[in-house]
Amino acid sequence: MLAIVWHSRTGAARAMAEAASQASGSGARLIAAETASADDLLGAAGYLFACPENLGAMTGAMKEMFDRCYYPLLGRIEGRPYATMIAAGSDGHGAQAQIDRIVTGWRLRRVAEPLIVNLGAQTPEAIQAEKTLSEEKLEPCRWLGAALAEGLAQGIF
Repeated sequence: MLAIVWHSRTGAARAMAEAASQASGSGARLIAAETASADDLLGAAGYLFACPENLGAMTGAMKEMFDRCYYPLLGRIEGRPYATMIAAGSDGHGAQAQIDRIVTGWRLRRVAEPLIVNLGAQTPEAIQAEKTLSEEKLEPCRWLGAALAEGLAQGIF
């Protein structure tokens, strides 16, 4: 089972996670970062982490999930596959790098290139506004979710 752990402030990362989940059929479980537990992650065969980048980093709720689950999972999930999706106003690489650094300690294995969806939000109003993603922006999320779920089902990862 693929765990799609997500956090969203304005709807973009949630839409990305939902698109990935829908495309993966019954092979994935959506888990809000605020409710994700170490047991949820231990029960998964692989992970897709989805969140926005805020102020050059992942959101606090996603970081808090890693803080809460890190030590209970240390030494227990090595080698499991993961991928990431970042909703960004302009860059996304700060959040991406932060997640990569954290999961290095878990010894997770990246199996797909980072997916960064640039929304171009640059003003306070645009940044804080509820987001609706186009089909063009959701399609790569669907492909990633389907590929991860299928790779897990086929034993590729």
